[in-house]
Amino acid sequence: MQHWLLIRIILPLGSHDGHRRLPQELSHDHLSSPIKQTMSYYLGIDIGTSGTKTLLIDETGAVIAEANAEYPLHQPKPGWTEQDPEDWWNATVKTVRSVMKSGKVKPADVKAIGLSGQMHGSVFLDKNDKVIRNALLWNDQRTAAQCDEITSAAGGRKALIKMVANPALTGFQAPKVLWLRENEKRNFDKLAKVLLPKDDIRRRLIGDYVTEVSDASGTLFLDVVKRKWSTKLISKLGLDAGLLPRVVESDEVTGTLTAEAAKLLGLTTDCKVVGGAGDCAAGAVGNGVVKSGVLSTSIGTSGVMFVHSDQPQYDADGRLHTFCHAVNGKWHMMGVNLTSGGSLQWWVDSVIRGLTGVADAKRYEAATAEAAKVAAGSDGVLFLPYLNGERTPHADPNARGSFVGMNLTHTRGHMTRAVMEGITFALRDSLEIITSMGVPVKQVRASGGGSKNPMWRQMQSDVFGKKVTTLVVEQGPAFGVALLAAVGDGAYKSIEQACSATIKVADETAVDKAAAKKYDQLFPIYRDLYGNLKESMAQLAKYQAS
Repeated sequence: MQHWLLIRIILPLGSHDGHRRLPQELSHDHLSSPIKQTMSYYLGIDIGTSGTKTLLIDETGAVIAEANAEYPLHQPKPGWTEQDPEDWWNATVKTVRSVMKSGKVKPADVKAIGLSGQMHGSVFLDKNDKVIRNALLWNDQRTAAQCDEITSAAGGRKALIKMVANPALTGFQAPKVLWLRENEKRNFDKLAKVLLPKDDIRRRLIGDYVTEVSDASGTLFLDVVKRKWSTKLISKLGLDAGLLPRVVESDEVTGTLTAEAAKLLGLTTDCKVVGGAGDCAAGAVGNGVVKSGVLSTSIGTSGVMFVHSDQPQYDADGRLHTFCHAVNGKWHMMGVNLTSGGSLQWWVDSVIRGLTGVADAKRYEAATAEAAKVAAGSDGVLFLPYLNGERTPHADPNARGSFVGMNLTHTRGHMTRAVMEGITFALRDSLEIITSMGVPVKQVRASGGGSKNPMWRQMQSDVFGKKVTTLVVEQGPAFGVALLAAVGDGAYKSIEQACSATIKVADETAVDKAAAKKYDQLFPIYRDLYGNLKESMAQLAKYQAS
């Protein structure tokens, strides 16, 4: 039911909060006209690697309900990672129905949906929209040979970067398509469309093939500067551009729900679906990183150092990604570490699980409590977090993890702290490149699991040598694309306005100068270890694959 309120008093101009569109002039006619009081709601759906998260927010940015659903990760060979897209869809339906039930919101009041998801993955569809095989994921490392092939076809690394702003990396979508052509010809012959993970969900929501610029940037098929497909590179690779979906800006409406999707989700066919964003850009929007000078650092399964740019800028060596931002007409640069939180998860779950003598549910708290008793620098133990290859700054699928510097005085707590410090040093690799390019970094905003632990927040501040802030509400990519949905629906004029109205800084962590000095001494040693061990890592990777 819609409710109406008849205004009988004069309202002062400028008294509204920016979310309601009040008339610019309050004439007698305006005062006698009813003003609609129905709240609008928006859904943000994030198709992650470990599970799907769905948020329901109102037009002020308040979180009304959230739900999560997990699904498996398949690793048929070392360095290979796959998932079944059907698991993503089932999780989407489950979480949307859950937030609608717990939020007690009328279906007609949900005006739009924003989509986010793990980047770079490949969903291969035949002409009947049937999934041909499991999707290859962002951290899959099988395509090194295809990356070399793409670089050669483009005329070399520099020519490729000029074409699409990035080098060929194993996680990207383009080498996955070539891998399918060269290794599963029967499946390639069936191929009619290739979609990114979140865009396969969109297909099932609106019945159309659409992506948006931020996620498309990570395919290697996009001309990032011009924000459209690079027909030049696609042609050089011998591929048909018809394999790719239509590409739009992140806040554009891409369609409305089909009758089938609306029924499954418990929504209406009037509900819009906006472009959304890849998880990194969506997370940055959710953190308010939509203007120059603000940098976000996120520690989840992977680690991301993300900075806004008003113009496309390149790292000449291709160590950073240059992608389109979810902010219309803007770009961003980011460094990515493949196993950041994943390294701590491996250490706690696969190595020391059960050894701390506490309940399984508190195993992370117990492990980090031991680490907190160890001094900054872990008394000289260093950890390289390259458990599944590495992207920034090495772009090496053969990179492998290691502990270096242990002696008889070191304990389990030293090793746990060294894992956390190694992850943070890997992020500093990206920060060093960003600042060397003259990009201003006035504020660092921490998100993900690394922002929730006070010791890890302090560690980030000390390793980076910069004050680190956290936000009042930190809901990650799902919140970012819920805001994009609100913008697409017209609740805000721009994503910058939406972020300004809904995102507030909660806490600041200042640099501990004594700890920062230790980290400044250790970081050059950490940085040199990869070069010293690179050849041995490659030999071990070959041995492990045999």
